[in-house]
Amino acid sequence: MSTVPDSQPTPAAADPSVADPATIGPAAIDPQPSGPFRVGDRAQLTGPKGKMHTVTLMPGKALHTHNGVLEHDLLIGLPDGSVVTNSAGHEYLALRPLLNDFVMSMPRGAAIVYPKDAAQIVAQADIFPGATVVEAGVGSGALSLWLLRAVGPAGRLLSFERRDEFAEVATANVSTFFGESPATWSVTVGDLVDELPRAATAGSVDRVVLDMLAPWDCIDVVADALKPGGVVLCYVATATQLSRVAEFIRGTGLFTEPIASETMVRGWHVQGLAVRPDHRMVAHTGFLITARRLAPGAVLPDVKRRKAKAPTYGDEDVELWTPGAVGDRTITDKNLRKRVREATRAAKWATGDTGDDTGHAAAGDID
Repeated sequence: MSTVPDSQPTPAAADPSVADPATIGPAAIDPQPSGPFRVGDRAQLTGPKGKMHTVTLMPGKALHTHNGVLEHDLLIGLPDGSVVTNSAGHEYLALRPLLNDFVMSMPRGAAIVYPKDAAQIVAQADIFPGATVVEAGVGSGALSLWLLRAVGPAGRLLSFERRDEFAEVATANVSTFFGESPATWSVTVGDLVDELPRAATAGSVDRVVLDMLAPWDCIDVVADALKPGGVVLCYVATATQLSRVAEFIRGTGLFTEPIASETMVRGWHVQGLAVRPDHRMVAHTGFLITARRLAPGAVLPDVKRRKAKAPTYGDEDVELWTPGAVGDRTITDKNLRKRVREATRAAKWATGDTGDDTGHAAAGDID
């Protein structure tokens, strides 16, 4: 089953800093990355004690918190980076959320690819403007957002997801961020092994990114889709998964020697002469392993390696690598349906398809 979101471009206003509430709805203005705040723009508000709220600016609406009320009209027309005061005298810093901010606060179906890993995926897989990229699975759409930015308007992202609910959340999150469903993106619900040959001809794909439990199951079909010299990148959580996918890639004889890495980010506290590492850091979230497709018939030159004991794997091992087994909390069906509603509601307001939603949804308040 294939679903391709329809593109919904919207015309820009003549004066981007002024909006007539009587004639301009949330979809009448395209989202913009800079300039004065306009109707329909998203604003990230940082208030007392660093508490953040993300709102979609609408005339007559307000952000209601325990610390008072902040009218959206105070922000519309102000430059990005302004400071405003709410009804209780508390100051709020208003900024347009960066993609990094958005993915960390958006509704989630599945666990997201963290920005530190997404940045390395774009770099290590060499995602370039105009590339044809295959992504599986989609999860909540965090990585899809980074890939869509990287391939640009001339590129193409083919995303595959097994679960309908995750595809819905991802599609809604992407529409919310861009203000429309990008014409360069398609989402196919189904198994990559079955669907990829139907979606892409052999040798037509530049890059493949696999974020799934058992990527080795898809390597053969990925090899057929990739151009010679194309890159496959797998994102896996555990060392045993890393070992198995590396050995499988080697065993095909169709790729270069796989390269594996992980990324850890440590912040620093800098206040006068008090300069030290933060007490907490974003450490292991996953491993990245990459390899490049050889030309048809090419044989990789023999490289001397220290002999290692041949690993053995069984189907029962996969059960030990499920998200729950490695410490991730699994989402309940009830909670997942709630996330789908939240993401869909936000997407409707971002694209202008408001329907009958009112109240909290109209205010666009997402804590």
